[in-house]
Amino acid sequence: MKLATLRRGGRDGRLVVVSCDLTRCQLVPGIAPTLQAALDDWATVAPRLAERAAALELTDSQADVMPFDATQCAAPLPRAYQWVDGSAYVNHVELVRKARGAEMPASFWTDPLVYQGGSDDLAGARDDVPFADAAWGIDLEAEVAVLVDDVPMGVAADAAAGHIKLLALVNDWSLRNLIPGELSKGFGFYQSKPATAFSPVAVTPDELGPAWRDSKVHLPLVSRINGVEFGHPDAGIDMTFNFAQLIAHVTKTRRLAAGTIVGSGTVSNYDRSRGSSCLAEKRALEQLEFGSPRTPFLQFGDQVAIEMFDAEGHSIFGALVNRVVRAAA
Repeated sequence: MKLATLRRGGRDGRLVVVSCDLTRCQLVPGIAPTLQAALDDWATVAPRLAERAAALELTDSQADVMPFDATQCAAPLPRAYQWVDGSAYVNHVELVRKARGAEMPASFWTDPLVYQGGSDDLAGARDDVPFADAAWGIDLEAEVAVLVDDVPMGVAADAAAGHIKLLALVNDWSLRNLIPGELSKGFGFYQSKPATAFSPVAVTPDELGPAWRDSKVHLPLVSRINGVEFGHPDAGIDMTFNFAQLIAHVTKTRRLAAGTIVGSGTVSNYDRSRGSSCLAEKRALEQLEFGSPRTPFLQFGDQVAIEMFDAEGHSIFGALVNRVVRAAA
């Protein structure tokens, strides 16, 4: 099934089930008012949502069925208890470090990298995204993410896979020129990681069919800048740590509450003909080939689109289409 959150009824919006073709939706207040409420009691709520989703596929004549409009959507979780982002494509980390002449510790291949991002204000798929200064180095990061139910501390990777309830697409915006100063303090990201944007729809893993296996999504993730394709790397190829392994890693010392979001990090392939999912990677390749980067970071007015399609060419999550704008003074 496919789920979305409409901007109505308060900060957490209102949950709707969405038709597979992303044309219709239906509020489900008698089942769960919000996506967080659904995740809090997933074992009980999910079968009822699945029944409603199945009925939506059969008819659109019910009085409360309405057209689905991604512009009316908040992020599936407009605010989440936790947003944990990984860096599961280690070839991407290796490339970026190589471009700046930094060695990569061998442990990066065996011990996942993660950071805890801000989750109090998550952006919708069609929101304008404000930045105060383009000189900060505005960059996209096209990713896949999973949403979990309650996960116990110390869960093994095999068991962790069963806690993955939904998937979504992500633009984990980065301010590249602020990152070095922050990391040099030895205390991690904060100002360099503004509000993350999410696809209009979150889907259950079975919506992906055979493309969901080994806790990975084996489909290209397409990103465009101002309507021109920037990259289409396959999210299942070269993913060093799958989502189950990322969840096992982050639960080493803590539980995860239902509604926690875990991101893959920038999707990247060794096959460079597939393009990139962030400007930093392209600039790193240019640095290695030409001695300096040639591609600029994003500017005010630029538009970034991120989308994933099934084998028949149908959009699975709907498109993120966000415009970079100057923040109000």
